Amino acid sequence: MSGPATQDRTRWTERLLGRRREAAVPADVQDGQGGPDRLALVCRGVDVAYDKVQVLFGVDLEVRQGEIIALLGTNGAGKSTLLKAISGLVDPIAGTIVFDGRDITHADAVETSKLGIIQVPGGKAVFPTLTVAEHFRAGTWLYAREDPAEVAARVDQVLALFPRLRERWDQMAGNMSGGEQQQLALGMAFVAKPNLLIIDELSLGLAPTVVEQLLQIVRRIHEQGCTIILVEQSVNVALTLAERAYFMEKGEVRFSGPTGELLERGDILRSVFLEGVGSVTGGQGDGTRTAASPRRRANGERQAAPAVLEVFGLTKRFGGITAVDDVTFDLREHEILGLIGPNGAGKTTIFDLISGILTLDAGRIAFNGRDVTSWGPDRRAAIGLGRSFQDARIFPTLTVAENVAIGLERHIDTRDHLAALLNLPAVQESEEDVAFTVDDLIELMNLGAFRDKFVAELSTGTRRIVDLAMAIAHDPTVLILDEPSSGIAQRETEALGPLLRRIREETSCSMLIIEHDMPLITSVSDEIIALDLGAVVTRGTPEEVTSDPRVIESYLGGDMAVIHRSGSGGSATPGSEDAKPARARPRRRARSEGEA
Repeated sequence: MSGPATQDRTRWTERLLGRRREAAVPADVQDGQGGPDRLALVCRGVDVAYDKVQVLFGVDLEVRQGEIIALLGTNGAGKSTLLKAISGLVDPIAGTIVFDGRDITHADAVETSKLGIIQVPGGKAVFPTLTVAEHFRAGTWLYAREDPAEVAARVDQVLALFPRLRERWDQMAGNMSGGEQQQLALGMAFVAKPNLLIIDELSLGLAPTVVEQLLQIVRRIHEQGCTIILVEQSVNVALTLAERAYFMEKGEVRFSGPTGELLERGDILRSVFLEGVGSVTGGQGDGTRTAASPRRRANGERQAAPAVLEVFGLTKRFGGITAVDDVTFDLREHEILGLIGPNGAGKTTIFDLISGILTLDAGRIAFNGRDVTSWGPDRRAAIGLGRSFQDARIFPTLTVAENVAIGLERHIDTRDHLAALLNLPAVQESEEDVAFTVDDLIELMNLGAFRDKFVAELSTGTRRIVDLAMAIAHDPTVLILDEPSSGIAQRETEALGPLLRRIREETSCSMLIIEHDMPLITSVSDEIIALDLGAVVTRGTPEEVTSDPRVIESYLGGDMAVIHRSGSGGSATPGSEDAKPARARPRRRARSEGEA
């Protein structure tokens, strides 16, 4: 049975296959030619498409044997897709990929892994229902015939670097923190003895001390003669490993050369989504804060402001593990409060307790003076509690515009089903308000090119921008953000600080933010709480907290490039006289403009 759609797909497939036949192994890399500086990996003219949407356009990339290169780029540039093409997870429609003199253009993941090409995916790179021990057994499946003592010795090296994995040996990976999961993923790569190691988002969602530890094992793998391709959103982190970099944008390579030169290319290293969004707040360009800024309030002024969120003795246990241990703090009106701490310190669990996703074992939560401890997430959201997640939990089968419209749900005045059925004027007016504000927010966040795309088609960083747009649309009284910079490029992170302050100024909301990017969190926060092992270590100004010896030892570490992942982390001063609120309450603003 066939129809126009089937015939169209057949013609498309035949055309792609015809293009594939044109590919040939480059003469300079056949049979591993090239001498001591021979090329380990060569990509020439690589095109990749998902169905009929092409995402890579003629990508050229060369990696020498034993080299570490950084693959950088804007969000949605195609970096992860290129890695998938190299490792055999997607099949290119044109071009050639050669590894160690062999054409692997259309090899699958099993074939590439047998050649020693090992990929550590971004985000969750573990099997949540397997134990740590089972992961290491799975990681050595290619070496079943090797001397077990040698395999065990490699595992012991990993456990010496990451002692927490030994402590978690019989625990399921899904119960470990994000940092421990990333340690496990890199440990599996180490024992697999890769010839080419591909790492997607090394520092994603990880504390500075954890990233510092991960860099150690990456260097250890490199010392074994392994070639490494590192995808990293932070150019500063990439500089600690790679001397050469490729930069991608819109599916094409825009730059290749020494990583240091890339920092001088302002035409390439720029914010695509958030550029100019926070510029109305004024301020300095180097991330410093002026004494005139009213953002940092005196302690007496802070105490005079009413508390919008209060938590008393929060305690949560999972089995015999205490994830949150008697945590008490308050969030004042118009305040930005940062939460920092190692992976597994209980930060996200506190957010889950505040938003009602988890129930308390002990303690109490008050919102604007009302006890909401027994309330569910929907009731808390209805009275103005907004929440974002580290992994941008938005609706994948809806478009960007539809997701943003859902963020406006609590501001809809007309909810009568009969009125909607009859399409009464009040319903029409409400829908026009929503549509106007959706367009306004999409323009504000530079999401116009993605307006009608399904969220499932977007990159991790682009989904994060959509998530922030939905948070603005919700117009919350209290907004809690779980690692807002997670998965977005460094220049976007540097533009994020002014945006967060602008949201605070325009919506008059208070914010509670978890963040590992220290320039960002210290530039936006009035105060910071440091956590460790589920308990509060200290609270104070950013300067006081980041200079606390306990925080330095347990969280920050000593690698300045890792601590300062972004160049400035936001530079504007929110109290600038030039600050001009564009939308205090988006939907109501839309109505007033429409009536005018």
